[in-house]
Amino acid sequence: MSFIRRSVLIKLTAAILFTLAGSSAFAEAIAPIFSTKAGAIRGYDPVAYITQNKPVKGKANLSYTWQGATWHFSTQANLDAFKEEPEKYAPQYGGYCAFGVAQGYTPETDPYAYKVIDGKLYLNLSKLVLKRWEEDIPGYIKTADQHWPELKAGTYVEK
Repeated sequence: MSFIRRSVLIKLTAAILFTLAGSSAFAEAIAPIFSTKAGAIRGYDPVAYITQNKPVKGKANLSYTWQGATWHFSTQANLDAFKEEPEKYAPQYGGYCAFGVAQGYTPETDPYAYKVIDGKLYLNLSKLVLKRWEEDIPGYIKTADQHWPELKAGTYVEK
């Protein structure tokens, strides 16, 4: 990728994250799980990401409420697995954008912009942001792990 294209990509990513975040500090806690009217992960089955390594749309009649969000599943077996070990299957950082969390923000996510690393599901804002995140996955995970407790508690202040 050329230097100019890379520079534009980085600036575009930063602009998107800043716009979605609204500010550099948060005054109140965020929802523990990013969710839409369709549910957590926009209605996609969290277990399928881990077991099938792909997004699979969940069914409305196979749902479960956990951490204030409704989760949908493609099979009864996946629903049962999630009920038994939700932390094993739920996306990291409450389903917020992994790259965004590493930057100190909690943007929404696209179910198709994902990566499973060491059995853990990471979602990102878009496939474009996913590509940026893939440039230093270990570094971004380390930074996001540091930011996440403060972000979800509403005590994060940009340093």
